[in-house]
Amino acid sequence: MALDRNQIAQRISKEVKNGYYVNLGIGIPTLVANFIGDDKKDVVLQSENGLLGMGPFPTKDNVDADLINAGKQTISTVPGSVFFSSAESFAMIRGGHVNLTVLGAMQVDITGSIANWMIPGKMVKGMGGAMDLVAGAQNVIVAMKHTDKKGNSKLLTKCNLPLTGVNCINKVVTDMGVLNIKDSQFEIIEVAPGLNPEDVLAATEGQCVIHSDCTEMTFN
Repeated sequence: MALDRNQIAQRISKEVKNGYYVNLGIGIPTLVANFIGDDKKDVVLQSENGLLGMGPFPTKDNVDADLINAGKQTISTVPGSVFFSSAESFAMIRGGHVNLTVLGAMQVDITGSIANWMIPGKMVKGMGGAMDLVAGAQNVIVAMKHTDKKGNSKLLTKCNLPLTGVNCINKVVTDMGVLNIKDSQFEIIEVAPGLNPEDVLAATEGQCVIHSDCTEMTFN
C-alpha cells in the first residue's frame, strides 16, 4: 500500500519544471533523474561535486567509473554537460542559482526544519553539501520514509537530531503521501494509492491536518 522508492521519486519528478536547475541529494532523490521525461528537455541536473548536465543512471554496458554523483554512484551525462570544481559548484548553490533541491531526511518538523546529516554516536564522513543546499536553493523538497524501522514517525513537532537547516522545507513526499508545511503544521494534500488521509494522519507525530482537496496520487 505504501510507495516504494521509485514511486516516491516518480511523484517528486512532477515538481520539476522545464528550465529548472535541480540538485538531487543522496538516496531516494537520485532516482528522480530516471523520471524526468522528454517534455522537460530543458531541465539541468546539478551535482555538487562539479557537474551540470547529469543524466539517468547508466545501463551496465554504459558505465564509466570516472563519472559519479555526490553519493559516489556512477551516472551518465547528457549532451552539453560540463565539469568544474567543487568550489564553483558551491558558489552556484550559495548564489541561489539552483531552482530546486531534493534531499533525504531522518526527521522533518512542523517548522520546516530538517535533520539529515548525522545520528549522535554514529560515525559520519562529514556534513556534506546539504547545509549549503537548504540555505541556497530556491526550493527544497524532502523525500523520505514516513516512519523509521521501529514504526516511529519521522514527521515531528520538533526535530531531536542535529539540524541541517531551520525553517527551510515546505514540502515532504513520503511513502504514504505528499504533505505541505505551513502555519506550523503538516498539511496532507495527496495520499498513496490504497491509503486514506486518516492513515497518514495517524502516522504523523507533528500537528497535521487534511487539506480539503486531498486526493489520491496518480502515476502515468
